[in-house]
Amino acid sequence: MSYNGRGFDLPVLRHRAMVCGVTAGVFHDTTNKWENYTSRYAQDWHCDLQEALTDFGAASRALKLNEVCAVLNFPGKLGVDGSQVAPLYDQGKIDDIRDYCETDVLNTYLVYLRYQLTRGQMNKDGYNRSVADVIALIEAEREERPHLGQFLEAWGEAADYKFLLD
Repeated sequence: MSYNGRGFDLPVLRHRAMVCGVTAGVFHDTTNKWENYTSRYAQDWHCDLQEALTDFGAASRALKLNEVCAVLNFPGKLGVDGSQVAPLYDQGKIDDIRDYCETDVLNTYLVYLRYQLTRGQMNKDGYNRSVADVIALIEAEREERPHLGQFLEAWGEAADYKFLLD
């Protein structure tokens, strides 16, 4: 599961595997034409949320993850976006990159949960349990990882502190 993973994440993983000499056959296996990482519609292998939410290119405009988060009352980006990662790296701010990536993964996962609920792949109780698990993880880690506490606060503000669905 990713957001624009077919356009960015998967190619980066394949290219890095090549650079590092790592065998990554699963990313190239097309034995089953319809179910593999390269199949655009095989959401059980890799669900690219940007693709899915635009009906696989049928929609006129692909939304940014931050825009989808805003509509769903999730926190979205917290001061850093993908365009700032290279400059942060150049400045040696690896911890800031890690924090950005962790909150980006949380946003992506929350959008994925809502998408799976909408698709009928989970029910509302399952959705709420999954969201409660995310909150519990954040609460358990927020003291050692303050960016997670900031994420939870931003989420609370965006959602009027109503995290679960009725």
